Amino acid sequence: MSLRVVVGDITGLEVDAIVNAANETLLGGGGVDGAIHRAAGPELLEECRALGGCPTGEARLTRGYRLAARYVIHTVGPVWHGGSRGEAELLAACYASSLRLAEEHGLESVAFPAISTGVYRFPKEAACEIAVESARAWLREKKAPKEIVFCCFSESDGALYRARLNEKG
Repeated sequence: MSLRVVVGDITGLEVDAIVNAANETLLGGGGVDGAIHRAAGPELLEECRALGGCPTGEARLTRGYRLAARYVIHTVGPVWHGGSRGEAELLAACYASSLRLAEEHGLESVAFPAISTGVYRFPKEAACEIAVESARAWLREKKAPKEIVFCCFSESDGALYRARLNEKG
């Protein structure tokens, strides 16, 4: 079982599944969502249309199509409204829902972006803490996935995640 950090483009990672920080429609958008849809090709959009959306805090699984990853786990993170509307709990639910899908489908490696920290404005430090603690809690109880990767877009975000992983947990 391992937790690790990489800095780079999540669309090129060779893992069983990458997690898409999607919106509720699952029909693509900006940031990592748009990048995943572009890299996967139009078949991903077709499959997402058939899913009929996804509520905040939940996750849905699709094939990866033209991605290096076999699957995409789409999860909808919360929009930050100051922290008083259950944002932390909803973000933790994104990680738990995504990891549950990975376990149910026998996936051994999953890569997460920094969910909700872009246009949804979730504070990066708080989101990092939730991400790492959610992954640690999952791995204390479950056997799969064996590897959880935090894929950061910038080196400064990578440093934040590496520092959190180096803390005792």
